[in-house]
Amino acid sequence: MADVRLTVWVEGTVQGVWFRWWTRRYAIELGLTGSATNLADGRVEVVADGKRAACQALLDLLQGPHTPGDVRAVTYEWGDADGRSVGFTVR
Repeated sequence: MADVRLTVWVEGTVQGVWFRWWTRRYAIELGLTGSATNLADGRVEVVADGKRAACQALLDLLQGPHTPGDVRAVTYEWGDADGRSVGFTVR
């Protein structure tokens, strides 16, 4: 089965609270590659490539009650992984 790409935009108090590093930790544990990036509008964008089940597990964590900060909204989209991601970076 081909890898997928999950792109997630997280709104709330998610910058300056270790949210991106928390996301990176779980993404690596799940075997995902990609990035977590602060956006100028205060959101964090998470791009994760890997097996669909692992991406879904990350999405569940991002929507769960134990994230750092205060997550108010999570939007996401699924796509095809392009195979270019290496590791999981924080920007």
